Amino acid sequence: MALPMHASLPRPLGGVIARIKAILAERSDSRLAQLVAGKVFLVRVASAVLALGSQVLLARWMGSFEFGIYIYVWTWVLMIGALSDVGLSSAARRFIPEYIELKAFDRLRGFLSGSRWLAFGIATAIGVVGAIGVTLLAPWIDHFAVVPLYLACIIIPIYGLVQAQAGIAQSYDWSNLALMPFFIWRQLIITVLMGAAYLSGAPTDAVTAMIVAVITTWAVTVGQLFVLNRRLKDKVPAGPKRYEVKTWFATSIPIFVVEGFYLLLTYVDILAIEHYRSPDEVAVYYAGARLLAIVAFVYFAIAGATTHKFTQYHVAGDKTRLALFFAETIRWTFWPSLAICALILAFGRPLLGLFGANFESGYAVMFILSVGMLARAAVGPAERLLNMLGERKQCAAIYAGAFAINLVLCVILIPRIGIEGAGVATSSALVAESIMLYIVAKRRLGFHLFIMGGGQGG
Repeated sequence: MALPMHASLPRPLGGVIARIKAILAERSDSRLAQLVAGKVFLVRVASAVLALGSQVLLARWMGSFEFGIYIYVWTWVLMIGALSDVGLSSAARRFIPEYIELKAFDRLRGFLSGSRWLAFGIATAIGVVGAIGVTLLAPWIDHFAVVPLYLACIIIPIYGLVQAQAGIAQSYDWSNLALMPFFIWRQLIITVLMGAAYLSGAPTDAVTAMIVAVITTWAVTVGQLFVLNRRLKDKVPAGPKRYEVKTWFATSIPIFVVEGFYLLLTYVDILAIEHYRSPDEVAVYYAGARLLAIVAFVYFAIAGATTHKFTQYHVAGDKTRLALFFAETIRWTFWPSLAICALILAFGRPLLGLFGANFESGYAVMFILSVGMLARAAVGPAERLLNMLGERKQCAAIYAGAFAINLVLCVILIPRIGIEGAGVATSSALVAESIMLYIVAKRRLGFHLFIMGGGQGG
């Protein structure tokens, strides 16, 4: 009788090979979630590497002043754009698994179509209001930022569709389709077009960069739309559509409030630095924060791959499995985050030096920000769990409190100690947020959300 190939190998090596085969063959929810999270993380890592290269080139082609203007305006795009779908992208992770579990295909078809139209329509309205706001506030806005801000308003409508489509794709575990158009192809095309402008002698200022961003964002999102529709035809049988708009908004609006405070917490430091300091300092701070962004990608990868599982276990009433699964997500989040953070800090100075000589002054900021990022990683995607289990008001209150801490500390510290003050403010807010998430989850759900424990509390 023929023996397995590894049977003739030394026992330790044969055992390792057998274990690897068992891992690859396993098809449990945890293993599938890990595989999806791994794919998401790899896309985000590729995106981070591409973004680093892109931003190094942009900083050198544009100069720190114009690059700082571009970063300031793009921060507004990221913050408002991420909110422009009013929480429908996150609601997709709640409704799509629920409709599939209940075999409510008419409601599923309605959501897949209606949520995208709603997101695009609302985002268009936000873009129009934003343009009106820029016009009214133009006398008080720095003149060099006015045209880039108008161009930012043109991106907002399509950003709403980006968000909605990403939520749908992630609910079907199509992580590449959810992330690659915006995080890979968009950045790559922007870099190529800006490089072409630089080599041809055309202006490489903030206005040019924003024009390129408008064209690229619209193009890749429309391409994503066609691919997503083709895949959905194979997944969802044709038939009537039922639109439950009030039900969708009843879930998405509280999520929108939570995400709004979360994004304010995320971006208030850069916006505050722009208010109190020069565009050059905005650029230096952004470079340091951006290098650490790969640490946060672990968190986002795990959250994107597991959130719909929280809903699935909750709908099935399997609290024990939910608690055990979430304990696993905390470990998946924290230990890779710690390792990556240590690696980035070890090479922080030469990496900052890629942006230009004056960018190395952001090295201290990286250490300060890492404290807050690791505090967030220590509780895993806790706010996603609370949101999916109906604790949205508590989540909103937590993020409102963290945002208030960040804003107050930014106002106090940035004028006094500069970009290091912004780092202290953000890191302090993240630590406070993590502590509050732990307390709420323990008291409301009985879950122990911390890396040193896990599962249901006693």
